[in-house]
Amino acid sequence: MEKQTYLGVKRVEAYPEERDGKPGYAVIYPDGYKSWSPRAVFEAAYFLSEKANSLTQNDIDRMIEEGEVHVQTVGEKTTLVRVVLPTGFELVETAAFVDPADYSEEYGAQICMKKIKDSLWFLMGFTLQWAHKGLKAKGE
Repeated sequence: MEKQTYLGVKRVEAYPEERDGKPGYAVIYPDGYKSWSPRAVFEAAYFLSEKANSLTQNDIDRMIEEGEVHVQTVGEKTTLVRVVLPTGFELVETAAFVDPADYSEEYGAQICMKKIKDSLWFLMGFTLQWAHKGLKAKGE
């Protein structure tokens, strides 16, 4: 049989636990299955959310803080903000002023960051819903 690639998103409960003197996490899956994962592997795969079934502003802010934010002026009156999330996914927004005399990179960056956070709410909401409910066939 040919090997296939699958994507999955899981919401798990976990707590720090050493095994054979190595740091890691005891992991409990929604169906009750328990496993153990080395710390580096676990922390590369899971994001700690403040609440089990919802997102908080702190979750959104932390996702951005754990990534990279790049701000630049383009031309005389446009701010471009590029956020590289910890996953490597990139969000890019711009804010343009009418009059170059009124231009402020700082204010433009604030406008862009609001747009980026709004996009991140949408994207992380989708991911949380998938992790919470999984994939279900139509009509189930």
